[in-house]
Amino acid sequence: MSVEAGWLAEKLTDRTTRGIALETSALIRTGALPVGAKLPPIRDLAFSLGVSPATISEAWSELRRQKIITGRGRNGTWVSEERFVAKPERLANSGHYGADVLDLRLAVPDPALLPPMERALAHGATATNLNSYERILILPELETEIRRSWPYDAQAFLATNGGYNAVYTAIHALVPPSAAVAIEDPTAMRLLDILEHQGARIIPVRCDEHGPLPASLEDAMRQKPVAFIFQPRLHSVTGRTVTKERLGQLVEVVRNSDILIIEDDGVADISEAPQQSLGKDLPDRVIHILSFSKTLGPDLRLAVLSGPKSTVEQIQSYRSFSAAWTSRILQGAAAFLLREASTAIFLQQARTIYQKRRDALCERLEARGIVCTAGSGLCTWVAVENEPFAIVTLAAHGLAVEPGKKFTVLPGNHLRVGTSMLSHRYHDVAAAIALAATGG
Repeated sequence: MSVEAGWLAEKLTDRTTRGIALETSALIRTGALPVGAKLPPIRDLAFSLGVSPATISEAWSELRRQKIITGRGRNGTWVSEERFVAKPERLANSGHYGADVLDLRLAVPDPALLPPMERALAHGATATNLNSYERILILPELETEIRRSWPYDAQAFLATNGGYNAVYTAIHALVPPSAAVAIEDPTAMRLLDILEHQGARIIPVRCDEHGPLPASLEDAMRQKPVAFIFQPRLHSVTGRTVTKERLGQLVEVVRNSDILIIEDDGVADISEAPQQSLGKDLPDRVIHILSFSKTLGPDLRLAVLSGPKSTVEQIQSYRSFSAAWTSRILQGAAAFLLREASTAIFLQQARTIYQKRRDALCERLEARGIVCTAGSGLCTWVAVENEPFAIVTLAAHGLAVEPGKKFTVLPGNHLRVGTSMLSHRYHDVAAAIALAATGG
């Protein structure tokens, strides 16, 4: 099917680049422009709309970047099938490995180190207004518990179905498609997946051992991003912790702007550092997210976000199209665990063991001349000479890790090695990584 320029021009009322892109996207989503349809030549459509060919070309470039259309040049442009198979590319593209492979791709909690759930779930089943269809923001008893350690006096709270669900919902509720978003680099691969799914223009903010670099954030601000996303405590990829001094410097960079700040505290109390946030200085522009997956258990599917009341209500309004509220049973269970003195004991034991596992691998790597990033958490970040070579070499030695390219939009060569489940074979793993890191 070939689309006539005149027909498409009649459907497009906004003659700006952004308007043409958005309205064409809407026609595709509703099926008016079906998958496989061939779009009219740029010059023909430009003539019918009374705009320059450059305007159409820029609109098509944006739709092509979002994988809504494909093709270019003399061969023409078509409505793409790829856009309609929504998947997180970085998360989905993890490869397949046999049972004999030591899989160190995941930076996840060891189930043996999580607090027991039985009593917590039994308590959750007694939650206030259980099975009500009232769309609550957060269970009162959970709000009471989290306020005890929340890093600032937040105006409103919202329970969500996990940390990435919180980020995804906030981004889709508050960030327009195709808008510019600044994000620390490297970062969690699922954050990049979420931004790419939204069609955001990603602006990387470089980091050092203290956190996002103020100068790099200043450079990013010149491109007028609508939001800045970063991890305010323990970094889930590198294991580094943001210093208080660096937080203060970041505040000064963004203080006189209206940029939305989304803080993703995904590793949470696996960190020894206390919770911290720019919300102390900028409570009217900060969304702070704390996930309980790494500390209380991933099957709680629970995180809590805070922000200005109007912003939280806007996010909740978006949720009304889907889950609408988070299970009162799971919220009650989390409140129970947060109150229990034994939970703190489990957390301290888990922190100690995770640190020993990470240190055990890093010490053996450093003995072989391979530098790990200093820090803590559930993984380590290792520089290599050639990333593809390193991945293939490790696979040949029965090891699977994540390539660094999944966590960054900048050039570089790294491996993200999960250490949380690594309780033995430190010498073998270190030897294989050292061989892989040198590029042969």
